[in-house]
Amino acid sequence: LCFSALPALFKEELRDEEAKEGEAVTLHCELTKPAPVEWRKGHTALKPSEKYKMRQKDVTAELVIHSLTQSDA
Repeated sequence: LCFSALPALFKEELRDEEAKEGEAVTLHCELTKPAPVEWRKGHTALKPSEKYKMRQKDVTAELVIHSLTQSDA
C-alpha cells in the first residue's frame, strides 16, 4: 500500500490589514491541518525579532509586526 499525505492548505487566507506608522499589526491565517509556517516578505523569510513575533497553535499561525514603517506595506 502506497499513499501520500495531503499537504496543508490555507483554510483562511491572509487579509489586508490597515494600521498607522509606529503601531503594531497582527496577521493570521488558518490551515487545513497542523504544519510549520514560514512567514515571508517577498522572497525574504522573516525571523523572530523585536520587530516580528510569530506564534502558532495547531492550525492557526499569527505574525505580529511591531513599530510599522512604510517599508512594511
